[in-house]
Parts: sequence; structure tokens; C-alpha cells
Amino acid sequence: MSKNLFYTLKVLSINNTTPDCVVVEFKVPEKLKETFSFKAGQYLTLKSQINNEEVRRSYSLCSSPNESRWKVGIKHIEDGKYSTYANEQLKVGDTIEVMPPNGSFTIDINKDKASNYIAFAAGSGITPIVSLIKTQLESEPQSTFKLFYTNKTVSSIILKEELEALKNEYMERFEIFYFLTKERRNIPFLNGRLDKEKLHTIFNSISEVGNTHHVFSCGPEAMIHLVKDYLLEKGMTKNQIHFELFNTEGSDQLVIKEKLKKKFKGKTSDITILEGGKSFSFEMAQGSNNILDEALINSADLPFACKGGVCATCKCKLIEGDVKMLLCYGLEDDEVEAGYILSCQSIPTTDKVIVDFDI
Repeated sequence: MSKNLFYTLKVLSINNTTPDCVVVEFKVPEKLKETFSFKAGQYLTLKSQINNEEVRRSYSLCSSPNESRWKVGIKHIEDGKYSTYANEQLKVGDTIEVMPPNGSFTIDINKDKASNYIAFAAGSGITPIVSLIKTQLESEPQSTFKLFYTNKTVSSIILKEELEALKNEYMERFEIFYFLTKERRNIPFLNGRLDKEKLHTIFNSISEVGNTHHVFSCGPEAMIHLVKDYLLEKGMTKNQIHFELFNTEGSDQLVIKEKLKKKFKGKTSDITILEGGKSFSFEMAQGSNNILDEALINSADLPFACKGGVCATCKCKLIEGDVKMLLCYGLEDDEVEAGYILSCQSIPTTDKVIVDFDI
């Protein structure tokens, strides 16, 4: 069965967690519950026809697998096609094409272990974090969780009521620290964005690095790298640091793409794609477009969502040839070493390239 398969799900409920963010819950029929089983921290890819255009977006599940509910948070983004549609037009009872849960921003459960978790989130980055907090606290009765959450104002805090309810339920094991960038607090530490000084305070006064088992961060790229670099410098290992970001192509990637075009100008690549038990081939200019976009132009039906190197929906394995991967946030280091690539970020640089989406 192709991993590109979508299922039609009905919208069970829509609730505003803030004026510009809705939580959408889907009704998953009994016969599909196994197909849609998920781990805390994973996401759903949604597909809808909006103004006669097919639009796909991935949104993190903010419910826990223990609840047997499928809820995603969708924050309205200016000029965002899907987020505008979800916040302004979507209604209870509507149907949406949904791909089964995916994503590696997760961790195994060990009910007998006492782990200390820390999470950093900004804005809508809280959605997968909430799923992780709920799941780990309920499933690991000896574990603790500390959340450091940045927003502009109190009224913009997504899922605040749910977070406060969790704090009341797990008073001895869950703490929340809200940072605000557009409202002043009486405690200077809680004013402004997360920075190195705040990280120093957190890991010297609130939770020592050596006593922290896993750290999760979800939000903009600058925050992700700030947390990751700080923790690596303090001795934490890569497998203890988990992150998911919302990325857009930066100037560095544009420069690389221009250099590749010049270097391979006039050359072509024969591309073979293995997917769904079938083989599909086409020719494209070497060093130019990415494999996914070129395959879609050639009428291939391949799995994709964000096209930003983040979600890993378009992951495949490089069987032959070579590519230049611009970004690979959606892959773990061991996956890259094993030959996996993100087709949305991979530009062919050899005469022949074979990739397999079925592995």
C-alpha cells in the first residue's frame, strides 16, 4: 500500500483556542483507528481543494494517543492558504483528505523510568509539545516535565486552558514558564524571547543539564538552533535533543541552487522513481530543480506535504547516483548515513539517479 494514500475524514469539532488559532478534531471510524494510530509528537497531512487548487499542509497532533482522539492546532498565517481556509471557512461536518500520522518528533515510553523532560515552544510550536506532555506524564508516573513557552501576549497563548488543566492535574510533576514578548511581566526573566542568558538561568537554577534526560523544542529556526547549540556545548548528546521547526528556504539555499545550475549547465539526469511497487522514469536538467517537484511536473503521484525539508513526508532512499540535499531537518543523522534523502530538497548531480519511496 502506498504511503501516499489519503483517507476521507469528517470534521468532528472546531474550537478557537485563541482568536487566530483553531483546534480541529477529526472523526476516525473504528475500521481506520489502527491505520491512524500515532505516537505523541507526530503530525497529520491534510489535503483540500481551495479555490480550485489542491493544497497540502502538515499540522501536529495536539491530542495524546492515550485519548484515542485526533486533534490538530491550525494557527492562521497571513496569506496562508490552508490556515485561512481552516480558520475562516471550515465547518463541523465537512470532510478532509487526511494522510495517516507521520513524523519522528517523538520518544518511546518507559513506564518504569523516572525521566526529567524539558520542552521549549514558541507560538503554534506548542501543539506537538502538548501531546508529548500529556502522554509522558500519564504513561510515566515517575517522570517530570518543565515547559518554557514563548508568545507575544497572554491572549495569544495557544492551548492555555489545556496547559493549565495539566498543571493542576500534575502539580508535583509539571511546571510552566510563560515568556511574553509584547507584554511586560513583574519577573524580568519572563520578559522577552528566549536567549542564551535565559538558557543559562534555566539550566543553572531550574534544571541542571546533567539531570535532564531529554529536551524537546518546536518553533522558529533561530530558537531551535539556540537551544540545540547551547545543550551540545554543555555536554548533552544529540539523541537527547529533539526538535521540530517551521522552515522557509533561506538565502544560503538560494545561493547553493544558483551555483549548482551554473556547475551542471547543459547536463541532464535520468531519474527513476520506485514507488508503490512500480517504476517511473523521466529526464530532467542536472543541478536544477529538486526531484519531487520535477516528478510532480511529470505527473508522478508521490507523498509530500511541507516541501520545506521539515516534515519528511517525501522521504525516500537513494539507490543509485548522487544528489545535493539543500536541507534535511526532517531526517535523523543515522537515516542520512543509511542513504535516505528528502526528495523535496534533493537536486540530482549525476547522469543517473534512482530513488525508492517503498523502503
